[in-house]
Amino acid sequence: RAALDRAAVLLRIKRDVNRLDNVWGVGGGQRPVKHLVKEMNLLLREYLLSGEVSEAEQCLRELEVPHFHHELVYEAVLMVLEGSGEGPVEKMVTLLKVLWESGLVTLDQMNRVSAGPRGGWACGPPGVTPCPPQGFQRVYEELGDISLDVPLAHGLLERLLERCCERGVITRALRDACPAR
Repeated sequence: RAALDRAAVLLRIKRDVNRLDNVWGVGGGQRPVKHLVKEMNLLLREYLLSGEVSEAEQCLRELEVPHFHHELVYEAVLMVLEGSGEGPVEKMVTLLKVLWESGLVTLDQMNRVSAGPRGGWACGPPGVTPCPPQGFQRVYEELGDISLDVPLAHGLLERLLERCCERGVITRALRDACPAR
């Protein structure tokens, strides 16, 4: 009976889904991808409004999906492309730099540029199915489609890449891998 009463109380909590995840163990990689993407977008929007890097860093840690942080890089770049002005560019560069320096986003999640067999993306030994592109490289592959919705996307991406390269967030090789117009 006590367990049922406790469960009823937990279910009545409206705002603290993370608490339920911790209590019932539905966290991290067990969450649906759509939910994780939604949470990452919310985290990025809140960061653009507040500018609080430590809060964004904490929110990303609480998602408990370090293997999925490449999605945050992708969503951050998309958010810059869909926004306007220098503010979002500078803020995202700062966030990505902090996340990389803290180890929350790995070099591979940010900087994947090594081509595998037949030009595919390799993330394992030869003969293994290539990994899909991550982070910036994924934006490169989708830039044609993105440009349909955001005609100035290529110019904005070049500006973001230049800032990221200047601040040591990405390599020159990744910057130079950006598709030409």
